[in-house]
Amino acid sequence: MGKGPGLYPDIGKKARDLLYKDYQSDHKFSLTTYTANGVAITASGAKKGELILADVNTKLINKNITTDVKVDTNSKLCTTITIDEPAPGLKTIFSFVVPDQRSGKVELQYLHEYAGISTSIGLTASPIVNFSGVAGNNTVALGTDVSFDTASGNFTKYNAALSFSTSDLIASLTLNDKADSVTASYYHTVSPLTNTAVGAELSHGFSSNENSLTIGTQHSLDPLTTVKARVNNSGIASALLQHEWRPKSLFTISGEVDTRAIEKSAKVGLALALKP
Repeated sequence: MGKGPGLYPDIGKKARDLLYKDYQSDHKFSLTTYTANGVAITASGAKKGELILADVNTKLINKNITTDVKVDTNSKLCTTITIDEPAPGLKTIFSFVVPDQRSGKVELQYLHEYAGISTSIGLTASPIVNFSGVAGNNTVALGTDVSFDTASGNFTKYNAALSFSTSDLIASLTLNDKADSVTASYYHTVSPLTNTAVGAELSHGFSSNENSLTIGTQHSLDPLTTVKARVNNSGIASALLQHEWRPKSLFTISGEVDTRAIEKSAKVGLALALKP
């Protein structure tokens, strides 16, 4: 995290990124170009089995206002307008999806040296109101995340989390699914020079009485090439290699195999992101 405890989604993010980010079994491609006036245009495509998905995203930054517009193959137009620091530490986000008339939402984020707050409300007659807050500092943080449906008068979500961080270790404990599951995560930096780290995540469901454990590691072979590996208690082992073959342009290949059923074909994913 940076200065202060950050926002609620930041709790446990280092471990989640180590264990899950960039792993995939699909084929993805994205190309970003920039116009003369600074508008970024990104075209993306993904092949998921026999299904091919695509979208085009444009981003315009004007002073402290960022406008994102995305059109996908489902004929949906997603627009997000972000106003960064209209007041110190404050960020305002307005988003909506066309033609979904119930998708409009306004979100306010506030970051302080000892707190991080995010609240959002849907732009409907009976909106869903979400609030998350974190209190603490760079070492210890305690947070909560709740959602309330004004139409039904019920809480649709209430979670809580605790985080402890040092210069090379981050541990977190989160209570999710309306207190029906608990997740503990651990992230440890082994060598900052080679970006070597290890991480683990252990989850337990109270009603299902099921446990899941995932452990993983990452290491940079050189400043432009990173390898990662993970395995879970179901015997699913995965690995990936990511190479920055030119500035901001990444090639990623990942594979997954079921160690309990070696006779099954391994899943292989490819991703190519090109930026000028």
